[in-house]
Amino acid sequence: MSRRSVMGRETSKHGVIRKHSHPLLWSLLCLAIVMVGLLGYAGFRVYGDAQRIKAHERQAIALLGAAQSGGQSLDAVSEQLPKIQQETGAAQAIAHGTMWNLMTHLPVIGDDVVTVQGMTSAVHGVVTDAMPQFIESVSGLKSTSLKSVDGGLNLQPLLDAQSGVHTANQALQRDVQGLNHLPTPRIPMVRDAYSTARDQLGSVAKTADALSNTLNILPGFLGAGQARTYAVMAMTTSEARSAGGLIGSVGEMRTQNGKIAIDDFRANKEYIKFGPGDPTADESRIFNAWGPLRMSFDIRDLAVFPDTSRSAEAMRAIWGRTPWGAGRTLDGVLMMDPVFLQQLIAINGTVKLSNGQVLTGDNTAEFLLNTVYKDYAPAEQDLYFQEVAVQCIANLFDNVSFEKLSAIGKTMGTMAQQRHFAMYSFDAGMQASLSKGGFTPQTPKSDTNPTVGVYVTQQNPSKMDWYIHRTSKITRTSCNANGSQTYHVEYLLTNTLTTDQVGTLPRYISGVADGLQNIGLEKVLMYAPAGGSLTNLNTTGDVSDARQETMNGSSLQASIAKLAPGASVKYTFDVTTSTKATGDLVLDQTPMGWKDPGITTDTGACTTTDKR
Repeated sequence: MSRRSVMGRETSKHGVIRKHSHPLLWSLLCLAIVMVGLLGYAGFRVYGDAQRIKAHERQAIALLGAAQSGGQSLDAVSEQLPKIQQETGAAQAIAHGTMWNLMTHLPVIGDDVVTVQGMTSAVHGVVTDAMPQFIESVSGLKSTSLKSVDGGLNLQPLLDAQSGVHTANQALQRDVQGLNHLPTPRIPMVRDAYSTARDQLGSVAKTADALSNTLNILPGFLGAGQARTYAVMAMTTSEARSAGGLIGSVGEMRTQNGKIAIDDFRANKEYIKFGPGDPTADESRIFNAWGPLRMSFDIRDLAVFPDTSRSAEAMRAIWGRTPWGAGRTLDGVLMMDPVFLQQLIAINGTVKLSNGQVLTGDNTAEFLLNTVYKDYAPAEQDLYFQEVAVQCIANLFDNVSFEKLSAIGKTMGTMAQQRHFAMYSFDAGMQASLSKGGFTPQTPKSDTNPTVGVYVTQQNPSKMDWYIHRTSKITRTSCNANGSQTYHVEYLLTNTLTTDQVGTLPRYISGVADGLQNIGLEKVLMYAPAGGSLTNLNTTGDVSDARQETMNGSSLQASIAKLAPGASVKYTFDVTTSTKATGDLVLDQTPMGWKDPGITTDTGACTTTDKR
């Protein structure tokens, strides 16, 4: 037989469909072949274009990174901007070519193409619109002397630049936020370029925001138009309190028209007789009625409140009872620890103490938080902190330049974020600016910027928290359809004191309570994000007296962790954010004696904008 019927089709002896047998089927087959060919060609083109987009974006980011290095030089960024714009413009042109526009209509890959197009447009928009606008706004500061005739900070250029820098910074933050909210591209090579661009431009936005916040608060803080008086609370994080550490001394700082004057610090023992800082019923129950260490709420304990606004209010209450404060207005409060002072020294230059000790941007924190307790009497400990603080603050605006002002602003912002530094003003308008700029650390209160809070207070009168190291890992596990995100959190506390060190420390460091030498005994408070939840809390190690608590309207989990030398305690729990959350979960915690907060974050499971 020359031909046979197979399932209703006419075939040749080789099984090939004859063209005249079924015209429609033959046309469909031809169309399929053409489509496969076109898709193959499109895939080849897209792959090649994606490589070119990656190359252009990487070159742009490399130029930006090189310009930013060496002190965040605005001049260098401005000089490189035309080249950066050329590269981002080329990437945008490729991503919006005819083939890419056609590919947007295809299933699955079309979403990725749209994302790539959005990415290239967003990056190009940042470097051609928002960034030049910001550079132009601050150019006046660079060409004007920031030093006043009487040696202080010339506030007028800062006041003149406030509005323009604020507007430009808003545009920059908006554009970078838009870039961050794009779904992550699936195309690997473009995804890598996108991640790098997002990180680098995020760094630019952070620097710009810090400068804008500094310009917004600095003139008022430094007495533009009126003299102001602040209490400077010196925190010792070697004996942890929720918002920082035990208050060792308090100084008085006065500002007027850019000039700063600092009076001698008074040791905490001079304040103790003037009573407590008016705690709320919740604060009294959690920190006094519940031990082991029962807080007296005198000057030493004022950082025990997780909200630094409460520490400021308590300071003002005590200030009003003292002979030197009664009848005098206290305009605000500064809280600072040795890590903050160390960062200022890194900007200003070394400090030489009266004993000949030279402190630098590397050794200041360890000297004031550990060495001083080993080698010097308590009276000398307060003296040396005072010497460092007075020199750091007094020299803050010496030889000031735009670059130095930018560095100061960035340091203040970073240190406040990590709770090594805090500012509070009793002027409502100024405080609104301080809160918006992140200079007044508080427990989680934002639905849109999700934060989990972990705050510890040492229950063994000692300086053992120099040896208690805390690390944490935050892992995003899901991005939920209702807009919330879920994370798994591991929080680890370890007593790093070695066997060789046990018995060698003075009791002032190791603890004065019998049976608790060399022991870390921490009251741990954990807050869920505002509008979110903290669930599935589990512990390993010596954890006791776990309880659910409420403080000043917020719910929290509380417990006592005991850490013998070499021992660890781990808390694990799940966190779900508010449905209004727009950013990744961050951790707010009691500061340690160094800059590294010990936090690692893994958000790779999903992105907040991927609803696919």
